Amino acid sequence: MKALITGVGGQDGSYLAELLLDKGYQVHGIVRRSSSLNTARIDHIFNDLHLHFGDLTDATSINTLLSQVKFDQIYHLAAMSHVRVSFDIPHFTTDVGALGTLRLLEAVRAHCPDARVYNASSSEMFGKVQEVPQKETTVFYPRSPYGCAKVFAHQICVNYREAYGMHVSNGILFNHESPRRGETFVTRKIVKAAVRIKRGLQKELALGNLSARRDWGYAREYVEAMWLMLQQPTPDDFVIATGETHTVRELLDVAFDYVNLSWKNFVTEDPRYYRPTEVDILQGDASKAKRVLGWEPKTTFVELVQLMMEAELGATE
Repeated sequence: MKALITGVGGQDGSYLAELLLDKGYQVHGIVRRSSSLNTARIDHIFNDLHLHFGDLTDATSINTLLSQVKFDQIYHLAAMSHVRVSFDIPHFTTDVGALGTLRLLEAVRAHCPDARVYNASSSEMFGKVQEVPQKETTVFYPRSPYGCAKVFAHQICVNYREAYGMHVSNGILFNHESPRRGETFVTRKIVKAAVRIKRGLQKELALGNLSARRDWGYAREYVEAMWLMLQQPTPDDFVIATGETHTVRELLDVAFDYVNLSWKNFVTEDPRYYRPTEVDILQGDASKAKRVLGWEPKTTFVELVQLMMEAELGATE
């Protein structure tokens, strides 16, 4: 089986690549050309992967690759994935997230229409939530350029599935974290700061909305759900979530407690980090995934933060 991962160098891409290699796949990935090759998350499996230079803003590179390799499965994970930053670069966010998905679907339709496609949708599509918890039928109300781009990508995938009979599934993944999460995301930002403050390398941490509630799960488990979606005879859309919510304050509690500190002595809430339009709560209902895919989360919120802390402490020793 030949599989292609867009965003192979990201958190999810690296875990998914490991999973597919373990299952005997020939794994290909698209990486963007830059002055420095950002492959830190996949360096340990670098020689086992088939990497190709390409970019979702460049239709030619995508079409060329898909015309040369007939993929059985395509996992579309690439995006400008930082919600707060999407307000600063909305054009780029939309070009990659929305139109990039369309370019990929067109390439699939032209060159390997029988390939099964997974698209990474997002809980940010729910934004100003219309019901709690959110499930596959909940109305979308995005509150950021990132969320808006994801809604377009999600709906165009549904359209191509219905219009052309393509096997395209959307995974509506709620927040999922790991030691491989980027350092600008709030979970990793907190974990890294807690360790640095404990070691005397940092004095304080400024964050945005501490009251925001999120449904946080473990990324390594969430990529298993992606694979399961493409094993189904019929494509569909699935919410992947824990069903629990926790505030940023609760995350701070667990992280700083792990190193015997009180976060209240070091953390400030800074309006500079607020989003122009906030998302107050995201909570997913993954009962459909459990029923159809047999998937459910295993790692608790506390266990997740603790394993991130343990990894961060080990990395900085």
